[in-house]
Amino acid sequence: MKSTANALLNRLEFPVLLAGLVIAAGLWGLVELMEVARATSPHAFDTEILLAFRHAGQPDSPIGPPWLQGAMRDITALGSTAVLVLITTAAIVYFLLIRRPGTALFVFVSVAGGQVVSSLLKHEVDRPRPDLVSHLVNETSLSFPSGHAMLSAVTYLTLGSLAARFLPNRRTKIFVLGFAVLTTVLVGTSRVYLGVHWPSDVLAGWCAGFAWAMLCWLAARLLQRRKVVADSE
Repeated sequence: MKSTANALLNRLEFPVLLAGLVIAAGLWGLVELMEVARATSPHAFDTEILLAFRHAGQPDSPIGPPWLQGAMRDITALGSTAVLVLITTAAIVYFLLIRRPGTALFVFVSVAGGQVVSSLLKHEVDRPRPDLVSHLVNETSLSFPSGHAMLSAVTYLTLGSLAARFLPNRRTKIFVLGFAVLTTVLVGTSRVYLGVHWPSDVLAGWCAGFAWAMLCWLAARLLQRRKVVADSE
């Protein structure tokens, strides 16, 4: 039994193990945060962090210089449906043009599937938007999880992982993946700053987004190994 386990571990690659850990941690975090979202009153860390982005005693006055509000609106747009659909469509068309239909299908399934999962979670939890502070942008959908946080994680991590496969060395791969993560973090942070999400909404979006992106990556890797997807490693 021990030799069998050792042989299995030897066959597993570090990226696969890391992806498995991300999926497990993401799902665990999502379940825990769903309990927070279903509570009858906001959790203390939700209210404290949300109010930390406002001047003391002034829930309508965000901290920072005037230009910061505009910058946060610009950053939050990077996680909007319009921008993500545009980026995803461009990526799909590009992969089709270079005759990589399997990769194009992977991008579509990953991003479109993430949208479906996000919508299902929103309707399952049915959490309203925070009313503790003023909203600096207009939003009408449900709050949990943050769609901007989740879908930016799915989209930018998916495209970042694909781009990293074609880069020449580890340093550039780390840079691209790190920039994808940074963009995702900035988008999520902007949602709290703009007052349209509780911090737990954003954390849940990150958990679900990272887990879904890694799950899709593992599925694509398995299909490639079985030669269902024609793209080479």
